Amino acid sequence: MTAIKTPYKSGGEIDLDCYDELVTEQMRNGVEGLIVCGTTGEGHLMDWEEHLMLIAHSVNRFGDELVIVGNTGSNNTREALKATRYGFAFGMDASLQINPYYGKTSEKGLREHFNRVLDLGPAIIYNVSSRTGQDLQPELIESLAEHSNLVGVKECSGNERMGYYESKGIACWSGNDDQCFEGRHRNQSHGVISVIANLLPGLMRKLMDEDNSELNQRLQPLMAWLFHVPSPNALNTAMAMTGAAPPVFRLPYAPLDSNARQEGFQLLNAFSDDERVGNTLKLMDDSDFELSC
Repeated sequence: MTAIKTPYKSGGEIDLDCYDELVTEQMRNGVEGLIVCGTTGEGHLMDWEEHLMLIAHSVNRFGDELVIVGNTGSNNTREALKATRYGFAFGMDASLQINPYYGKTSEKGLREHFNRVLDLGPAIIYNVSSRTGQDLQPELIESLAEHSNLVGVKECSGNERMGYYESKGIACWSGNDDQCFEGRHRNQSHGVISVIANLLPGLMRKLMDEDNSELNQRLQPLMAWLFHVPSPNALNTAMAMTGAAPPVFRLPYAPLDSNARQEGFQLLNAFSDDERVGNTLKLMDDSDFELSC
């Protein structure tokens, strides 16, 4: 599944025409599902009206061909419940639920939070302690797996953890592009929820389907570059450079500096036009980018 980018028009409004083109390219390359308005899709930079509109649009436009997972999680249980009810009313297949961040809670609070959103329908739990400051422990996930609506876990704490869950019958998707090959082919994960697939969907499809260590090594430098600053700053820069999306950023995200763009240009140039999303490759000047809010 691709954690799909949200593109913007000049002025900062969501560019639905570009979004549809990006999703069509994902489908053409064999991607099976989308995470809509996740971290990469910048749901946290949207108001709820925009956020839910994009989930509804994705269902209406692509729901017959792709699994649509709407990120309707929140650090506020009441807000997560409200957004998730709307998401299912619009027809999403499952929700993505993060644990409450910043205002971290207890083990009991986590269990209650997740059980209440799970009561609403199928959900993938997202464990990313680097962003939330709280690592969801296996004991919690195993207890939540007793709920019939737990689809699985998007796990960012490593392949050993994913292998453990899979051995217990709990589906896992890697949340780290650089670890997903080992996760899939050595630890039997279900696959990856990918950032780099926005740029190289066909190669990521191949990486998940084939035990191809040479392809994994080929992808690692670009994967590292995409995360050398907090994501999705580098991805947004790269997709502007390839012409896949307008060079418009919603603050606080901002384009990379010229030195980082030069490095990214060289890395992207190692992939053919047929492999990359976008119809060009430009280094770009600082003045080419627009910062909006």
